[in-house]
Amino acid sequence: MRIALALTAVLAALVPGTPALAAGGDVSWTVRTASNSYGADRPSYTYAVNPGTSAQDALVVANHGTAPLTLKVYAADGYTTGEGRLDLLTGDKKSVAIGAWVRAGSPEVTIPAGREAQVPFAVEVPANATPGDYVGGIVTSLTGTSAQESVNVERRLGVKIKLRVGGDLVPALAIEDLDVSYRGSLATGDATVTYTIRNTGNAVESARQEVSIAGPFGRLRTDAGTVDSPPELLPGESWAVTVPIRNVPPAVLLAATATLTPLLTDASGSTTSLDPVTATARVWALPWPLTLLALVLIGLLISIVVVSRKRRAKRRQREDERVREAVEEALRAKV
Repeated sequence: MRIALALTAVLAALVPGTPALAAGGDVSWTVRTASNSYGADRPSYTYAVNPGTSAQDALVVANHGTAPLTLKVYAADGYTTGEGRLDLLTGDKKSVAIGAWVRAGSPEVTIPAGREAQVPFAVEVPANATPGDYVGGIVTSLTGTSAQESVNVERRLGVKIKLRVGGDLVPALAIEDLDVSYRGSLATGDATVTYTIRNTGNAVESARQEVSIAGPFGRLRTDAGTVDSPPELLPGESWAVTVPIRNVPPAVLLAATATLTPLLTDASGSTTSLDPVTATARVWALPWPLTLLALVLIGLLISIVVVSRKRRAKRRQREDERVREAVEEALRAKV
């Protein structure tokens, strides 16, 4: 039997005061953060916890259906998808951080029709946990059969958890595998700059991006314009970037420069800009007419050098023959 897994997402950000809704057929439910000492109407869970300590909180689940509803409750690690969205590992995948450290008070919760229930949970950070940022979520899950396709469909509804484990915070982004290609005519052309952004630190980060290309000594610089920021990358994650640059003069040797300004968000939501990171790659930019002319000139120069050497060799050979004949003539005269 095929299994289809579907996540109804509340992982990016809930609108304050608005619960996330999962619905299907006559089944619908919502989840939201509980109101307690951490605050009310929180869009997600955010904690700063030292290794070896824990935090206590709760998830509110409301049943808007017409029958009692039993849901599984579990936590899972988060990751960034290829589309730049936050997602959670499915229940059959092993989690090693948030999904392993967050423990719900019960693996299941049953909510009567039209009622809601609080599900307490604990965030228990191991004593040997590495400092830095971790992202995941706490999930409610319902598996049912799709009548149209006769497959099991898991509907998941969860709330994002961002955890900062105490210790040295080392935010760092790197530009890897920077490359540039160029295609042009006599007057202008197009360049394509590609590279990978890798989060080599232990904090969740995004960045502002700037890309430009210029000729020797920075002349004839062309900016790429606005480059979309990458999504927030978790520690260890990477993001591929492709930036086209139009109307680039063929300045023989071009240097493409990518600059990242890392952006770090603290627990209060304030964003700090860190020191920029820069990388450069070069590419030849010779328009075909000039390249052909250069090849012709090089060919002519080589021909001239070869012919000149041959002429010098022939002159040397003739001179050697004259000397040899003169020596022989002098020897015969003495006899």
